[in-house]
This record gives sequence, structure tokens and C-alpha cells, in this order.
Amino acid sequence: MKKLKSNQHPLFFFVIIIFLFTLKTYIAYRIEFNLDIKNGIQQFLLAINPISSAILFFGIAFLFNGKNRHLVVCIIHLLLSLILYANIMYHRFFNDFITLPVLFQTKNFGDLGDSAIALFRPNDIFYFSDIILIGFIFLSGMMSLKESIAKKTIMKVFLSGIFVLMINIALAEKDRPELLTRSFDRNYLVKYLGTYNFQIYDAIQTVKSSSQRVNADGDDITEIENYVKANFNTRNQEYFGKAKGMNVIYVSLESFQTFMIDYKLNGQEVTPFLNRLVHDKNTFYFDNFFHQTGQGKTSDAEFMMENALFPLPQGAVFMTKAQNTYQALPAILKGQGYTSASFHGNYKSFWNREQMYKSLGYENFFDGEFYTMSDENTINYGMKDKPFFAESMPLLEGLQEPFYAKFISLSNHFPFPLDEEDVTFPAGDFGDTAVNQYFQTAHYMDEALQQFFEDLKAKGLYDRTVIVLYGDHYGISENHHKAMAKVLGTEITPFENAQLQRTPLYIHVPGTEGKIVHTYGGQVDIRPTVLHLLGIETNEYITFGSDLLAVDREQTVPFRNGDFVTKDFTFIKGVCYVNETGVEIDNRSCDSINEVVKTMLDLSDKVVYGDLLRFYHPSGFTPVDRTTLDYSKIDVIQKDLIQ
Repeated sequence: MKKLKSNQHPLFFFVIIIFLFTLKTYIAYRIEFNLDIKNGIQQFLLAINPISSAILFFGIAFLFNGKNRHLVVCIIHLLLSLILYANIMYHRFFNDFITLPVLFQTKNFGDLGDSAIALFRPNDIFYFSDIILIGFIFLSGMMSLKESIAKKTIMKVFLSGIFVLMINIALAEKDRPELLTRSFDRNYLVKYLGTYNFQIYDAIQTVKSSSQRVNADGDDITEIENYVKANFNTRNQEYFGKAKGMNVIYVSLESFQTFMIDYKLNGQEVTPFLNRLVHDKNTFYFDNFFHQTGQGKTSDAEFMMENALFPLPQGAVFMTKAQNTYQALPAILKGQGYTSASFHGNYKSFWNREQMYKSLGYENFFDGEFYTMSDENTINYGMKDKPFFAESMPLLEGLQEPFYAKFISLSNHFPFPLDEEDVTFPAGDFGDTAVNQYFQTAHYMDEALQQFFEDLKAKGLYDRTVIVLYGDHYGISENHHKAMAKVLGTEITPFENAQLQRTPLYIHVPGTEGKIVHTYGGQVDIRPTVLHLLGIETNEYITFGSDLLAVDREQTVPFRNGDFVTKDFTFIKGVCYVNETGVEIDNRSCDSINEVVKTMLDLSDKVVYGDLLRFYHPSGFTPVDRTTLDYSKIDVIQKDLIQ
């Protein structure tokens, strides 16, 4: 048998493949992801975690005969590179990592073309360059994997991969105890395990969560019911029932953050209408209100607003748990004689809203089929805000009162494009196209809202309608900190970034004296607040929020990744800060709150994963019958209203 030179042996080529792949991944970690490396252990783990994945995945090629190994290596290499690049693109947009449930959302990706193009960079070819190099080596015959390898050698390859993985996990657990059992933060998991090992971990968690519904029974809701009733039933008697019998309108302010309120660009107010509304005599404005969304973003905000439950740690409830039983706001209000409708300038299938809205109990869903979806009226994610609100008015008037209606605006969304004829405000000059255009789309949305309010007044609805305006999630992610530092005139530290997660909340209540409210709260708190204003008790419902107008409420705002903000402290990425100064302090000041937050998130997840509300029957509540809801059969006469 011909003896191979050391540089011709398959294992030598195998090592080169692993080296190139690991180097590429490590470079991506450092320049694409915000992993917040704090010490030598974390730095070491970042360097070795791709190695175990590479050995184990590429080692699969040795299970095939020689002539097929090259093809198997190329397929595995391409798949792993696509996983890495998909996470890079996703992180640029959402500052997060792809999870298996997110893949259920791929039918929406066709609507994201402009955003994807905005995220692409010419040097991204680097993330596939090692495949090109390996392919060249294959074709040139310089090296080969075709030579036979002893089974013992193959076994040693896999054992070496497992050994590196075990070292990885052991060091990770030492630096971050309970990483795999009590972590909600994907940044931690990727930092310690790596992108590829994280995908495996996520797949295991997804399978585990899917089995929870099968194994759940009526006893599982008891612990949750007791916890909720002991902690979240406070209300403000002064405001209880102040809006009894009134219509309710929710308006989602797409990607709108609180820092824009009262912000002036070159002396001009960006959002003059929303600025004035802060001081409206009948409006409650909450200046310490935070979004709490996860990967579902706008849909997560909707979910919290309707259910007072937290979104899921992976994926979006709208996509993976749309068939669950819920006791949501539309169904609760139906028991009080309300008609419900959602208005959206995209189509029913987008984010699976048609199915989810049935479970939430919406009686009507006016989607793109009810609007003039012409090129002139649409951009980016759907219908422009101005024609959307204008064409919605006849549909809104057609609803039987009292009604609950939700409007989802779209124009103020990354990458914040506007047609030339819609530009009425100058762009910023901060060295970042998305940040610069954000001011223009925010101003456009502000003008559309002013028009909507004027239309409500003209139709006689304004004085008998509670109007809730809320920012659904951040618009400017951590990937734009350099420009945001110029916008705000201060360095964007992790503490400052947490403060930037404030989104506006307005609750306009006709006939009631409003005020600026400084309590700390989040989207999970809106349902009990609105229900109490309508004079509807909430103590019969599973609710993880509390009335924002109550004087004795706990002011803890959990984020979906397990971080949190309170009126005194901010806990971000394992560090506790004092709000007054932004200075780090001993974590013991945050430890007790940390346990409360983890308990709240864990119990809420049990409700959703286990579909536990099917076992819970609040008195006076009529369960939703999905079979009676068919949005394709809404009276065609109502369609004629917009012609």
C-alpha cells in the first residue's frame, strides 16, 4: 500500500477545513455579533466553540466512502455557512439569533425584501470564501479525502469533538452557572456555546416545549392561578370605570421609541402632534414605559396587549401557538357587548394573523383586501399610514358600538424608506442611512396620526372613544449605536441601551383629567389598565401585568431575555446598575428581583407552552369558538364602503 505524505493524508486536509471554518466563524463573532466578552474564559470559549461543531459535523463525511466524501463535506460546509450567514443577517436586523420556531415564519420573508437588501454588504462574500477555497483544493487535486481511514481513527475524530464540547460546556457552566437550565438570553448561549451548538440546543428546547402541551393537565394551572392572584390584582379606585361603555381604539406605533418625543432636528420638532398629545388634558402619558417583545416583535406586542402574558423565549406565539386557547381582550370585551375588529395594511397570512386572531376572538379582520393596495399607496411592509388611516374610517364607522378596534401602522419600519412625494421632513446627518431616514418616517407617521385624530373628531367618535397609542418595539437596534451616540450626544453603554427600550404609551380618556405618569411599566400591563378604566374586573383572569394607574403597584419590567428595569435598578447582561447614576453596583441589590422576574417568565411560558388556559374557566367569560369566525366572509357591502 502506497504510503501517504503527511500533507496528503485525509486527516491533514480535515484539519485545514476545520481551521478555516473556525477562523471564519470566530471573525464573524468578533465583527458581527455584540456578545459582550468580559473575561479570558469567555474569550477562550469564543475561540474553541466552533471547533467541536466543525469536528462533529465534518466528521460525518468519514462515514461515507471515499468518492462521496468531497460532496458530503461541501454540502455540510454550505449548510453550516448558511446557518452562520443567516444569523449574521438576522442579527443585523433584530440584534438577535435565529431559533427553530423562527423558521416557521419563512412565509413572511418575501415581504422583507427591502430590509434584506439594506442589510447586505459586499464583503459578505467572505463568509463563503473558505468553501470556494476548499472547492478549489478539491478540484485541483492538491489534497484529498478519498483515501481510506481506519474505523478506530474515525471513532477518535468523533471522540475528540465530544471532548472539546465537554470542555466547552464545563467552562461555560463555571463562568455562567445554570446556563442551560435558567437562561432566557440567546446572547449568553451563543457566546458560551457558539452559533452551531446553540442551534442544536434550540432544537432540543423546541421539541421539549412542544411536548409540554401533551403532558399538561388541569392541575398545572393551579400554581399559576395562585401566584397571579397573590401578586397582580391592584387597581386605582379613582379611575376604575371612568371610561365605562366607551369605544376603545388601539394604535400600534411601528418601531417608535420614546427618545423621539420632543426631539428637535435642526430646530424642528420631529413629532409635533405626539409632543402636544403628551400634555393633552384628557391624556395619560407614561414616560417610563418599555417594550417587552421577543423575536415576534410587533406580533409579540399585540400578544401582550391582548393577553397580559409574556411572549415566548424562542419564535413568535403568533406562528407556533396560534391554535391555543386564549382569554384575550376581544373575547373579554365581547362579553360586555363590544364588537371587535383589527385593521392592517397587509394581508391576513402575514405573521399568521388570520389564525391567531380567531383564537384571540376578533370578530372582524380588515386586511389588504379591504384597501387600495396600489403602488402609490404601498411601500416596504404594506400600506402607507396616511391612506391606511383614511381608508379605514368608513370601515370603522360601520362597526356596531361600543367597539374595540386595533390599528397597526407600518410606515415607520426599517429600513425607513419613503417615496419622494411623502417626504415632508429633512433626513438626519449622523452617518447612518437608517438612522437618518428614521426621522422622516417618524414625522410621516406623526402627520398620519394627526389626520386620524381629526377624522375621529369629524365623525363624532373622538369624545366617546378611549384611544391607546403604544410603541410596539425599538426601531434603532444596537447595530446603530455609533450614529445614535451622535443623535443623543452621549455614549450608548449597555445601561443607556436599556433606557432606549422605552416606547411611548398614551391613553386618551374623554372627560377624565389626564397627566404624565412616571411609573415603570411595560406592554404586559396595558390590558389590566384599560379593563379597569372600562370598569371591568381582572381578578378572574390569568394576568402577569398590573394596572399602570395603581398607586401601590410593583414597578418591575421584565424583558424577554430575563433582564429587567425597575424604578431604582436596571439589570442588563448580568450587571446591576443604579438608575439615578447609571453606575454598576453589587449584583446582590438585584438578586431578589431577578428571582421574581425569572418566576414570572417561567410561569407565563408554562401557560403558553402547555396551553393551560384550556383548563381555566373564569366566571362570566365565554370561550372563543374559532369555527364561527371566517374573515373571508365579511359582508361584501362593507368592502363597498371604501370604493
